Amino acid sequence: MQQLSGQDAMFIHTETAGMPQHIGIMSIYDQSTAPDGIVRFKQILQLLESRSHLSPIFNRRLRKVPMGLDQPYWEDVEHPDIEAHVHHIALPKPGDWRQLCILASRIHARPLDMSKPLWEMYVIEGLDSVRNLPKGCFAVISKVHHAAMDGATGARFIPLLHDLSPDIADPGYASTKVIQKYTDGQMLSKALFNNLKKPMQAVNLIGSAFPTWRRIRRGKKEQDFATLEDKQKTIFQGKISPHRVCDSVPFAFEDVRAIKNTVAGATINDAMLCIVSGGLRKYLAAKNALPEKTLVSGCPIDVRSDKEHSSGGNMVGFMTVSLHSNIEDPKLRLKAIHDASMSSKAYADALGPRMAVDVTNVLPGGMLSLALRAASATGLTEAAVIFNTVVTNVPGPTQQLYFCGAKMVDGMNFGPLLPNVGLFQIIYSSVLNKVGTISISFTACRKMLPDPEFYSECLQASFDELKAACLGETSPSNTTSEAQTTS
Repeated sequence: MQQLSGQDAMFIHTETAGMPQHIGIMSIYDQSTAPDGIVRFKQILQLLESRSHLSPIFNRRLRKVPMGLDQPYWEDVEHPDIEAHVHHIALPKPGDWRQLCILASRIHARPLDMSKPLWEMYVIEGLDSVRNLPKGCFAVISKVHHAAMDGATGARFIPLLHDLSPDIADPGYASTKVIQKYTDGQMLSKALFNNLKKPMQAVNLIGSAFPTWRRIRRGKKEQDFATLEDKQKTIFQGKISPHRVCDSVPFAFEDVRAIKNTVAGATINDAMLCIVSGGLRKYLAAKNALPEKTLVSGCPIDVRSDKEHSSGGNMVGFMTVSLHSNIEDPKLRLKAIHDASMSSKAYADALGPRMAVDVTNVLPGGMLSLALRAASATGLTEAAVIFNTVVTNVPGPTQQLYFCGAKMVDGMNFGPLLPNVGLFQIIYSSVLNKVGTISISFTACRKMLPDPEFYSECLQASFDELKAACLGETSPSNTTSEAQTTS
């Protein structure tokens, strides 16, 4: 049995009714490349069975310590029932993109069964009217609890289920594994030992806080960075409903690369943040809800060392980046976002990128769970604005992938909403049909963002304006102006 880290367990403790903490990906496949031009549900089950030994996600479930006295454990399952986790459904006619997004939103809104291994998969047919897809395509939505993986871990997980050609590779045989299980008494004994270490760990953490304070003080004095203290409240802040919406907007990777090259030092991520900022400007302006001061994004960062690169679970730090949504000119906004990103990275380095990991490891599991639930129940989670939206960068496959012989042709990603943050956005880059693509997928509270199609239009219009400002190219947009209103 393997004990969850403090950060892994945090996603268990954070999960409340109406706010599940899993991540997801939807991949769409063209089955014309498969043998006989068809992929049967039985073949998918067989592939998952044959590769289930490649990742512990398929073969372990959560085991909680009695009375919540310590962090939970991963307990190996002797005979996992793969078929119980895989569902087969179809869209009703006409089977278009909007229907697919609505279904995906409903699937993503449902929590995982905590008594089973924390993953699910949905095979969806009936996509014949989905945008730019050949007939006969199918989608696969995969859900995995955030306690088991973060974005970096997920990027390594997806290739395990795929091949680099229509030919299905032999994954090899599973090695004999000893199933280890603890009794409640053994877990309580370990909990006593672990909790006795917590005070000294806390002392060490406090001891490291003084040099951290000095680094931050020196950085402010030398103007290496500026802290973002005046956070604005938007329509995306408040109590999160249990209902979700989602969508994805793709862009040509080469276009984004050309855009970022027009500003010295700017990165692909800076350009994508600029698109997000412009999209939020347009959407909030249309709702008469655009703050005069800038919005702020929370940006997760992978803090694994080279030795920890292959480790599973979560090792995530956070930095806040000003989106400079108060700047109308797209190119000037891109320059400002680049400067803000550099400042935020300097601040994260001064703070220590692993601070979030270290803090969660020091806190007792039961205390953290009670604190989070109490804050949620009393409304404290909505009292302070930490950031307005989450924007995370998740690297996708750099080579064309195939699933049961079917070529991957499209997709989108899903993230968990956080207390007081009702909009989660994922920047996802991948190779499809030998062409680089990059997209913005978003998951949002339906009460806060009831019109996902319009927000998608805002993101597309933001890209069009940024491209025109940087490259002198214009393209049509469905979003006419920032003053536009929607019904």
